[in-house]
Amino acid sequence: MTDEPTSAHNGLRAIALFEAGKGAIALLVAGGLAAIGPDALQHQVERVLTRFGADADRFGTDLLDAITPQTLHIAIAVALVYAGMRLLEGWGLWWHRAWASWLGVIGAAAYLPFEIYALWHHPDWLTWGVFLLNLLIVLVLARDLYRRRAGG
Repeated sequence: MTDEPTSAHNGLRAIALFEAGKGAIALLVAGGLAAIGPDALQHQVERVLTRFGADADRFGTDLLDAITPQTLHIAIAVALVYAGMRLLEGWGLWWHRAWASWLGVIGAAAYLPFEIYALWHHPDWLTWGVFLLNLLIVLVLARDLYRRRAGG
């Protein structure tokens, strides 16, 4: 670890903070969903639909009917698993663990086909930004794995 260039170490640390931030946001989402409950969530979704001019009876019925205690518990569980994965990856990258680079490169690369599809249909600056950020993460983590293999 001491013979690694500082820039490579800083790149991993930056990605670690980014992943940990996503994990923290997912924890907040899970906590918010748990605190609000299905009835209040249905009401809030209906308010958002109305605010954006969508006819809640026409467009939101299926969405509102899908918000049940069971589906809310599933959403909370998914958010908690996602948070755990992102926080674990962030910790591992911060401490320069190879498994974390593998976890990160596989996870980030899995999004690339969907982002390319989004670019094909909606080539705006936000889509490009998300794609390029994810590609940069894949490249930095792949470079870390390559250096580990070449050096070890």
